[in-house]
Amino acid sequence: MTESVSKPAIKAAVEARLAKRYRSEARFRSLGLAAIFSAVAILVILLGSIGMQSLPAYTANEIFLEVDLDRDLVDPQGDGSEVSLREGSYARVLQNAMREQFPEVRARRDLRQLFQLYTALNAPRLMDEVIEDPSLVGTRYRFRMPLSDDMDLYLKGELLDQSETRMNTALRAEEEGRSIALVSDNAGFATLLENQRAALRNEAVALGASADELDLRVQAAGDEDVSALVDRIANLRERQQGLLDWADAEDGVFRLDDTLPSVIVEMAGGAYKLDGVSVDGTRATGRAVVQPESQSADSWNLLVVDVPESRRRSSDNQLVWSRVLRDRGVIEEHTNRYLFGNADSREPELAGVRGALHGSILTILIALILSVPVGVFAAIYLEEFAPKNPVTDLIEVNINNLAAVPSIVFGMLGLAVFINVFGLPRSSPVLGGLVLSLMTLPTIIIATRAAMKAVPPSIRDAALGIGASQTQTVFHHVLPLAAPGILTGSIIGLSRALGETAPLLMIGMVAFIAETPSLDIEGMTQPATVLPVQVFLWYDGAERAFEPRAAAAIMVLLGLMISFNALAIYLRHKFERRW
Repeated sequence: MTESVSKPAIKAAVEARLAKRYRSEARFRSLGLAAIFSAVAILVILLGSIGMQSLPAYTANEIFLEVDLDRDLVDPQGDGSEVSLREGSYARVLQNAMREQFPEVRARRDLRQLFQLYTALNAPRLMDEVIEDPSLVGTRYRFRMPLSDDMDLYLKGELLDQSETRMNTALRAEEEGRSIALVSDNAGFATLLENQRAALRNEAVALGASADELDLRVQAAGDEDVSALVDRIANLRERQQGLLDWADAEDGVFRLDDTLPSVIVEMAGGAYKLDGVSVDGTRATGRAVVQPESQSADSWNLLVVDVPESRRRSSDNQLVWSRVLRDRGVIEEHTNRYLFGNADSREPELAGVRGALHGSILTILIALILSVPVGVFAAIYLEEFAPKNPVTDLIEVNINNLAAVPSIVFGMLGLAVFINVFGLPRSSPVLGGLVLSLMTLPTIIIATRAAMKAVPPSIRDAALGIGASQTQTVFHHVLPLAAPGILTGSIIGLSRALGETAPLLMIGMVAFIAETPSLDIEGMTQPATVLPVQVFLWYDGAERAFEPRAAAAIMVLLGLMISFNALAIYLRHKFERRW
């Protein structure tokens, strides 16, 4: 009777334990899958954020100008020689072409802003094209140059917040003294007026709240000296009342100035900047930035730039000129050929990654040539031939320790030895390659020894058993079987070195390099920088346009590292043998 009762109980207990174990395994599997999905999601978010940030760098707004290469300007000596062409006034040629686009611009201040739509470095570029083809002298030539970095970001919608409203009402321009009056039949400026007044009233409310808070502090101060607080309160109240009076516009006209959002009216191919709006919203006054083709239009654009002109570098004139040139087809957006065709530049619109890419290729090539053979042969000797004694033990311990040393220490070593002792040129690929080879050497040695240890001892025994020497055994049997692991470890070590920044900063590769080093023996001693350092320099730059270019350089660097790892996987599968 006891056995008949105990067997079902035992079976139930076993089934309960099995169910518990299965639940435990299911939880573990779920946690593992969650960890994998989380890692993939974080990686996708990281790459996605960098990729989105880099998008503006892949295209560039360029100005296509018909320039008049007048012989008196570009060939002052008149003989067509290179010396004479280099003495030409190419900046004047570009300025004349811009003046043709906007003949109404005459004031010196406005002309200075107009010529800031492009960088002065385009004049030497035009000179190089004329020297390359002297037959251009005396002709009209369509010259292509990048728009300034701020205006490029503006036209891409990355610089300023603005609203653009299409108004399908009649509008006519009338001269009113030195200004222009824009008259709308249907109170087309009413919404604009209400928004501007609301912004002033909100600011007045904020000032009033600050004044009320200071009033409470004065009341709680007791016998303390509060004269400074009283003065601040009076100042805040005065500013508050001034804003309210401004918003009320008791004289019938609401005034606009550079402390408020800029308001621009575009009509008939021209543009006006407004400085006042009537309280009924039917009339506005302003000045012409670009003369329209007609003084009346059945539809027009109302552009409101949220950031006031006094708080930004780009003027309203420059915004208008850029938009007008785009509408005329003078400015076109194309693939950014400067990003991969130029080296670094002080001007973001001309800056590229070509110099840093060449420097990275040369540097990693030198590291490959030096570290892989030395590391592999050192590992072969230590693993197969070196006697086991305290000396080799000490060497092995030091190799393992060097693999954990911070990379900047190798930069300090390169600065102390390669520069101060051997006098190698600073900021050169050969110097960077030597430093990176020292850094990757321990990793390659450790990876090679691990790959050789993974070869079964039976392979060695079989080779020695048929009469092979130890050297033949290692190089004919062990090394080919360990090749996948050796190649994988070496390539991963080099890909890690490709992303290093700290040791290269120590040896001067942080310098500004505007020339692209050649991909040959001579280029190994020329000044150069590398992609990680270029990213560091661009993110440290004051110009906002450097940020998308830095993100694009990161994408190039990630592409190189992914290519290295893909090569390692391919070689591992190609040479892998099963035993």
